[in-house]
Amino acid sequence: MEVIIAPDYASMSRLAAAMVVDLLNAKPNAVLGLATGSTPIGTYQELVALYRARKIDFARVTTFNLDEYVGLPVDHPQSYSHFMRTNLFNHINVPERAIHVPSGTTTNHAAFCDWYEEEIKAAGGIDIQLLGIGGDGHIAFNEPGSSLGSRTRLKTLTQQTIDDNARFFDTAAEVPRFAITMGVGTILEARHCILLASGEGKALPVAQAIEGPVTSMVTASALQLHPRTTAIVDEAAAARLKLREYYRWVHRHKAQSQGPHFLRTAEASLPRDHLAE
Repeated sequence: MEVIIAPDYASMSRLAAAMVVDLLNAKPNAVLGLATGSTPIGTYQELVALYRARKIDFARVTTFNLDEYVGLPVDHPQSYSHFMRTNLFNHINVPERAIHVPSGTTTNHAAFCDWYEEEIKAAGGIDIQLLGIGGDGHIAFNEPGSSLGSRTRLKTLTQQTIDDNARFFDTAAEVPRFAITMGVGTILEARHCILLASGEGKALPVAQAIEGPVTSMVTASALQLHPRTTAIVDEAAAARLKLREYYRWVHRHKAQSQGPHFLRTAEASLPRDHLAE
């Protein structure tokens, strides 16, 4: 796993967006796996800005979202479908037919989940999968105890996840208790996984996922088994990493050894005032 420690949230977001740009420049018809929550919003804002500046094109892109609450229609203000349209899809030229978000209102969950898996395969698989991490170390809605070989399925949410997400609803009682989520096994089939984390509240799960044992109790730890995972975390989220100075050393020397292209990507992680000097 490559670990990149960015100075702050904005730098983390720019670096993640730069990796998406590099992919689309090389493969305009790429398949993007997308995440929701507060962490990727900055990355989506960067991608929208790059699209408006005509530096990136989504016309041939296909997207698959990780998860969706069960019981929320697409127009519900807290549905992940609404989140994605508000923060990304309404502002770029990705075709409507190419957008895939799990259905929160299907009445046949098993059949829908099988269909979603087949759609990912039919699209050629996911090229980049963006991921956040929960306070208990979960990815998507793969709660502690989830099988590391799991596929897209209906999942019961833990109390911690319900409590963590209650801030988005008027009351905790309104938070759905179930979700449809890509499984850990599904996520690990993406060609490149990018794990994003920001803030001191994510320091413990980040350390557990990156440096702890691979365990179903911290489903993000399964990313250690992936041949190409990049964890981009800000200073606060990196606070409990034992090897953080080593990760900085590796990233710095990689930039120096791989030439101008990598340096341009690495610069995306620097504060804008630094780049202006």
